[in-house]
Amino acid sequence: MRNKSIYALFTCLTIGILISSCKNNSQIEEARYYINGKTTYEKHCQNCHGAKGEGLALLIPPLTDTAYIANNKNKLAAIIKYGMEGPITINGKVYDEKMPAETHLTPIEITYIINYIGNSFGNNIGFYTKERVQQDLIDHRP
Repeated sequence: MRNKSIYALFTCLTIGILISSCKNNSQIEEARYYINGKTTYEKHCQNCHGAKGEGLALLIPPLTDTAYIANNKNKLAAIIKYGMEGPITINGKVYDEKMPAETHLTPIEITYIINYIGNSFGNNIGFYTKERVQQDLIDHRP
């Protein structure tokens, strides 16, 4: 009797582990975008914004202001692609240095970066699609 209970418990645990380890295609795609975003961020953004998105003193704004990222998520693609000028306030501090354009980045690379910074450093904007980035680039082109 005791062996049957142990066997039943082991079987239930095994099935539970197998079910919880399975991911659907959407979750796999989101994970792929996030991982590619980390690599793309490290190559194109990290030098200025830092490995943890902490920024650089009063020269480069941090990416850790969850309110700024969430409130401006539809502008992020254009900021990355076309750069940015003029003062902005992040975490109560004013930054007024010009951000250079990254015109060589493709929409998919920008999508990767937005998925990474938008879901790292305390941010949680959810999954961002390439189609949405393309529309944001049209809507917010300077």
